[in-house]
Amino acid sequence: MDKVLADVLPGARLLQVGISHRLPLAAGCDFTTRFISTPHWCQDLPENVVICDGDELPFFDGSMDLVILHHTADFSAYPHQVVREASRILRGGGQLVVIGFNPLSFWGLGKLLSRNRSGPWGGRFLFRSRMEDWLNLLDFEVEKSSCYFMRLPVQNQNLLERFFKLERFGGHRFLPIGAYYCILATKRIGALIKARPVWRPDNVVALPGAGAIGASRGYIRTIRNRNDKQGCDVYRRGL
Repeated sequence: MDKVLADVLPGARLLQVGISHRLPLAAGCDFTTRFISTPHWCQDLPENVVICDGDELPFFDGSMDLVILHHTADFSAYPHQVVREASRILRGGGQLVVIGFNPLSFWGLGKLLSRNRSGPWGGRFLFRSRMEDWLNLLDFEVEKSSCYFMRLPVQNQNLLERFFKLERFGGHRFLPIGAYYCILATKRIGALIKARPVWRPDNVVALPGAGAIGASRGYIRTIRNRNDKQGCDVYRRGL
């Protein structure tokens, strides 16, 4: 995940939407103002912590340069609305980082076999492909998408060390079975189309002159024929 956040462009405002304020991310990114939103209130909250749900963010449209959804969609009753809210407050050209549990992993298998619904087992475990489809529908361009943390959800130290070696040699690049996925997407900017000015009657300037301006072709042809006929009559009289 640190490799993905290293490619994040610097900006002015960063918002991390998560389930706890005790897990700040993107500490190495260069941002002037940082906000963290959490759905639960507790005493001694630090500054710039906002109490709200992930599907109702109290920020203006296009006010953020980077939004991080840290397992927000996994633990929300409206996961699609969470992504829509992140898209709404993100400016054009801003970046979005989505972190979620991978159902195609040992942790996803543990969720199916476990009866415990506390901690990570109470999440939704949305498919990464589904999340990418949602981002494409919201006019996002997926820059990076990978799975990480290829370890078993057990306390056996020997098994943890073996899978740590597999992750160290880049197993997540070939086997997308990591415990969580991380997606980096950029919000596309729509090109503005200049509308042509519509001429109204009150905007037309009258020009002084003798005769009608802008006469039709039929009227001009009639005048020419009449002048030609009068010229022929004068010539005959002269003869």
